[in-house]
Amino acid sequence: MFECSLCGRCCMGMGDYIVIEEQTGHFEFRACCVSTGTEFVVRIDDDKKELFSDRTWPDLHPAACPFLRPAGNGRMVCSIHEGSPSQCRAFRCILFTVWSGHGERIGAVTGSRALHTTARDLRETWELGLQTIPFHAVDMEEQMAAFLVKNGYTIRPGNG
Repeated sequence: MFECSLCGRCCMGMGDYIVIEEQTGHFEFRACCVSTGTEFVVRIDDDKKELFSDRTWPDLHPAACPFLRPAGNGRMVCSIHEGSPSQCRAFRCILFTVWSGHGERIGAVTGSRALHTTARDLRETWELGLQTIPFHAVDMEEQMAAFLVKNGYTIRPGNG
């Protein structure tokens, strides 16, 4: 169900979590995922070397992941996508948004399969769904989206 829109929002605050420890080659770095203490070695993707070389954007956005770059047309790209650490590969920002029957956005489900909402009725429906849908099921997001639709909500993929 998740389809990345290349908005870059997921990586805009990652500058405190993914840090470059040392440049080991012209486009090679030893970096660290601060939250886990995991070090990793990366190479800038061949097709992103020119984007990465421009320091203008990262200097203006120090809170962003140091490997994130604008690619034009409002799109953001990871310059180490081919060799990014497992934490990055597993992360998906917003799987789907939830809308009320009145057309109001009332919640979002993130890549960690967490519901973010202040709507009590949606929270209660979500909890009912979790009673019958295994949280770790491979197709949990599709099952939950169908369950929410069945209960009167509208689902839109991504940041919808």
